[in-house]
Amino acid sequence: MKKSILIISALACFNCNNRTTANCINGTWKLVYAEIVENDSTKIKDLKNTEFIKIINDSHFAFFNQGINDDTTFYSGAGTYRREGETYEEILSYTSAKEIKNHKFSFQIKMKGDTLIQTGQELIKAAGINRTITEKYIKMN
Repeated sequence: MKKSILIISALACFNCNNRTTANCINGTWKLVYAEIVENDSTKIKDLKNTEFIKIINDSHFAFFNQGINDDTTFYSGAGTYRREGETYEEILSYTSAKEIKNHKFSFQIKMKGDTLIQTGQELIKAAGINRTITEKYIKMN
C-alpha cells in the first residue's frame, strides 16, 4: 500500500497537465515584474506598454515581447532548457541577436502558487552585457 501511494505521489509531481501541481514549470507565463541590477544601479522595467509571455513545455521554451500599441518593438527567442530542482538553464537557440545566440542563461527559480520567480546573472561579453535580473511571471490559464 505504501509503495502504491509513493508511486502515485511521484507521478502527480511529474504530471504537468495538472495545473494545480505546485512545481510544474510547463505552461504559459506572463511577465509582471522585471528588475535589472547593473553597475550598482537598479532599474524596474516599465511593463505598462508591453506584453511579454514565456511558454515552457517539457523540453523547450519560447518568449515573445510586443508593444501594446507599437508592433515595431516585437522581439522573441526560443530554445531548450534544463531544470534540476531550483536551477533552470536556458540555451537560446533561436534569436535574431547574433551575440546572444546559443548562449546559456542560468537562473535560480522559485515557484509560489501561480507565480514563477527567476533570478540570474546575464554575462555576455560579446554583447557588453553584465547584469543580474529578477523576473516574476504569473501563470496564464
